Amino acid sequence: MAKFLRTSGRAGVRRYVDAAARLLIRVGVSANAVTVAGTALVVAAAVLLLSQGHLLAGLIVVGLSVLTDMLDGAIARVKGTSSRFGALLDSTCDRLADGAIFAGLAYYLLAEDRYLGAALALTTVVVSQLVSYVKARAESLGAECNVGIVERPERLIIAGLAVLVEVFRVPFALEAGLGLLAVLSTVTVVQRLVHSHAALAASEEPVDA
Repeated sequence: MAKFLRTSGRAGVRRYVDAAARLLIRVGVSANAVTVAGTALVVAAAVLLLSQGHLLAGLIVVGLSVLTDMLDGAIARVKGTSSRFGALLDSTCDRLADGAIFAGLAYYLLAEDRYLGAALALTTVVVSQLVSYVKARAESLGAECNVGIVERPERLIIAGLAVLVEVFRVPFALEAGLGLLAVLSTVTVVQRLVHSHAALAASEEPVDA
């Protein structure tokens, strides 16, 4: 029953997203334009809201950007214009958006003299980029790398919950959330390295460093 409800829920959401995608296609909006617009929205929220301590407003704007993540894929699917460049642009914009979010939080925490939190936010920026880099590099060498306990959706959910709890003035909420993210992201990097080592060793194909 639960599986049926999840499947039905996804189908319902997809139906509405596809309807919105068709409307955007009719007015000439491309998937890549939606990707760039959504990223610009996140960066603006990080710079103008999160970094200035307007955490709830920033959280709402970043949350709305999730709609663009769904829409760009839906536009490409409905229009039949999925491309390798579109995938590259989407991945690049995701990295930019993530960096902006955590850099914005780092600036806010630094301005509040919460140095541990700022350091954890910057650590999360670096390690989260490594999570994506290890996968991309491993796959470019011929090894699938779809392992890891924390990917982008989980990172955004944990960060969003930490910001939400911070809004309610729970002490050290951001420090706790960012610390958890830094640890889980580091574990994910290690998981991917170990998995990639085994996969590449099994292929027995010498590759220059």
